[in-house]
Amino acid sequence: MADFFTHFSCLLDVGTPANAARALDLYIAFAEEVEREEIGVVGFVMSIQPEHGGTQLWIRDDVTGDPEQVLTFVKRCAKAFSLAGRWGFEWANTCSRPRVNAFGGGAHVLDLADGSTVAWTDTNGWLALTLADGAEDGR
Repeated sequence: MADFFTHFSCLLDVGTPANAARALDLYIAFAEEVEREEIGVVGFVMSIQPEHGGTQLWIRDDVTGDPEQVLTFVKRCAKAFSLAGRWGFEWANTCSRPRVNAFGGGAHVLDLADGSTVAWTDTNGWLALTLADGAEDGR
């Protein structure tokens, strides 16, 4: 039997050490909300990175993660701390055994000021579209 994983590791600068400390409270509240809504467990772990002045949150998977939950949490931090600019991260989808369509990844960029998506991609979708486009002309 194969096990499937989503891996990522990224930083979010929340501006001040005080905001970083408040982000820990946001993370705890987010985790409780996920559990309360019976979605499961929160799909990432977070810690403050002192080597970056204590203003950076290190967001990463534990064994496997949930990119959608990361995006939701980052949007909450952006709103709570009035963050602006672009922020993004990428992830990798892997499998413990060779399987067709079991590997890939993606990336997502947010505008922190309004929470909108600037751009995103996933390699599985890209590959399927690119192959389908080439099928028309016999490639």
